[in-house]
Amino acid sequence: MKIEIYLKNTSETLHLGKALAQNLPQQCVIYLKGELGAGKTTFVRGLLTALGHTGAVKSPTYTLVEPYQLTHHRIYHFDLYRLRDPEELTLIGIRDYIDDSVLLIEWPEKASAYLPHPDIEFELSIHKMGRLIHGTAFSEVGKILLTTLSKKD
Repeated sequence: MKIEIYLKNTSETLHLGKALAQNLPQQCVIYLKGELGAGKTTFVRGLLTALGHTGAVKSPTYTLVEPYQLTHHRIYHFDLYRLRDPEELTLIGIRDYIDDSVLLIEWPEKASAYLPHPDIEFELSIHKMGRLIHGTAFSEVGKILLTTLSKKD
């Protein structure tokens, strides 16, 4: 299953992240692809806010991973943009993050052989004055999430 949604502004990008949070399971893997400034972290901020996070949401570009323990979810936000060697993921124990948690992974193409397969992949791009997001489901969980988003379109 695939969807395509045009987002006019930052507010709509945040709203789409919030919509995804509505049916977010306890465990899933979400890949976020797109050039710098495409809105990946903004999308994550909308999702985390909808799940009850009240603090700042920053891109973990330098820390590699930012954990969020929320009321009903444990979320790990990865940013692999500055990853020098994909084996670093093995060293930090990426497989240990998978159980009963949600993985949001920006720049997954930097270490695809070391990552779990995604349930869903979003590719964001700058388009006209806004953003274009393409979503692809790779599992039943991904299909449920995309169906939720396609109804918001």
